[in-house]
Amino acid sequence: MSQATKTRAHEPPVILEQAPLADTPNETPDLFGAYPRLDETQVAALREGASVRSTVPGEVLYREGERSDTFFVVLSGTVAVADALGTSEERVIGVHGPRRFLGELGLIVGEVAFASAVVRTGGEILAVPSQRIREVVASDSSLGDLILRAYLLRRSILVDLGVGFRIIGSRFSPDTRRLREFAARNRLPHRWIDLEEDHSAASLLRQLAIEPWQTPVVIWRGTEVLRNPSNVDLARRIGMTAPGMKEMVCDVLVVGAGPAGLAAAVYAASEGLKTVVLEAVASGGQAGTSPRIENYLGFPSGISGSELAERAVVQAEKFMAKLMIPGVACGYLERDRSHLVRFGGDAEVLGRSVLIATGVHYRRLDLSRLDQFEGVCVFYAATQVEAQFCSGRPVAVVGGGNSAGQAALFLSRNAQVQLIVRGSDLEENMSRYLASRIWHDPSVEVMLNHEVRELIGDAALEAVVVEDNRTGERRQLSARALFSFIGGEPHVQWLEGRLGLDEKNFIVTGAEAFSEPMGGNAPTDRRPYPLETSRPGVFAVGDVRSGSTKRVASAVGEGAMAVRLIHEHLALA
Repeated sequence: MSQATKTRAHEPPVILEQAPLADTPNETPDLFGAYPRLDETQVAALREGASVRSTVPGEVLYREGERSDTFFVVLSGTVAVADALGTSEERVIGVHGPRRFLGELGLIVGEVAFASAVVRTGGEILAVPSQRIREVVASDSSLGDLILRAYLLRRSILVDLGVGFRIIGSRFSPDTRRLREFAARNRLPHRWIDLEEDHSAASLLRQLAIEPWQTPVVIWRGTEVLRNPSNVDLARRIGMTAPGMKEMVCDVLVVGAGPAGLAAAVYAASEGLKTVVLEAVASGGQAGTSPRIENYLGFPSGISGSELAERAVVQAEKFMAKLMIPGVACGYLERDRSHLVRFGGDAEVLGRSVLIATGVHYRRLDLSRLDQFEGVCVFYAATQVEAQFCSGRPVAVVGGGNSAGQAALFLSRNAQVQLIVRGSDLEENMSRYLASRIWHDPSVEVMLNHEVRELIGDAALEAVVVEDNRTGERRQLSARALFSFIGGEPHVQWLEGRLGLDEKNFIVTGAEAFSEPMGGNAPTDRRPYPLETSRPGVFAVGDVRSGSTKRVASAVGEGAMAVRLIHEHLALA
């Protein structure tokens, strides 16, 4: 929270002179645990190191777009949480009374607030420093879980309501899609205003003196305009990236925040190792784009990949792991028995050990004109962003694995899906439960023994040509979007050949990594560790590792196992 909105003994509180909150309900009901009421014992536990303050109607406790360094508990009176405070678009999200606590997930993970809190009826509040709340979350499992669960649910509510910043741009613009993907995959509350179909877009651009060709733009805090910001610029506005960092030193440097990397971060940080995590786009990796993971232990009704990733991020940061998103690794060097990774400009992290969990990306189809449609009508993930683009339109999904199956089912809620599979058996590479659901979904047509041969369309995709690989017969299918899930290629370009790779460029680990063909320098005082690469102290886990099982559970297991091996390595270093 900026100095303008903090309340101190020597300065008056910020007052909203005309707070239009009179017509709001007395108190918003609790929604599945998003707005719990603390009991007296829990309030008493929070009083240590806190202060009690009087409030007056219209006082702003924290404001949208600013960091808050205080956790507030309402002792008496009521407080309203509002979006777009002080503008013509202001709306009340909820009103909260005694023994309810305020705030959002950003208070825990260091991001700004996406809504504002304004006193509706005066009373008293308990002001708890944010550092104290982090200690409570880490030490008091009952109260900590209550707070974290509420904050996770509140983030979902804000996302669903379209609270936060606005993205204005065309659905056919790659930069618009980049910004929307970054916001959606990082679960950042925002609203997209489609330049093509939303009639309010044109008038809003005129008010801001912006021409359509200058989009996409991000409207921040109601009035501030960011013209086609990079992911890094947007992240910094939200508080996701530590600014001005030239070099950090840590015990464990995790590159990649998929299931394997996040698991390693949680275990390493919880065991006292100083842990830094670099992630190029968003936590969760490929699993984070999955609309529903139904065979992960402990979630019998399934869980979305983004929610699983968000929970893991909060858990890692609870133990003081530092996540850098977006942090794109672009180079690796050894330095004085440590390991230096460069990312983004001149920023560097020096780790006593490195854990590579960069995963894979889906291979590109060998098609002419693919470049023309990528990022506009050809996609490699099926998230809510792509689902909105495809709503009510025919789409094609290419692939025969679980990712393709999950995407087909997710998209079929609002679109007619053609699932194009090169093989002759849907269950050959897909879980049986998933294949069964696809066969019984009337909105999914399965085309076995078919491959895509041609893309048809001018500015946008209109159809695809598929070929029966048994007969050679070709046919044209109407498709406004194409989703490709045809196998993974590892993210290893940034390593510049410094580690031993197999014939498919996956990282080799264990004793094989130190064999002569790999060029590794085996340690002389011990045997190579199972997940160790051809460089002692550098480990690889998850999908990027040669011979790994491409499942979320196995990736999590490898991440946890690697931390034990890192402890052994550091003890001898």
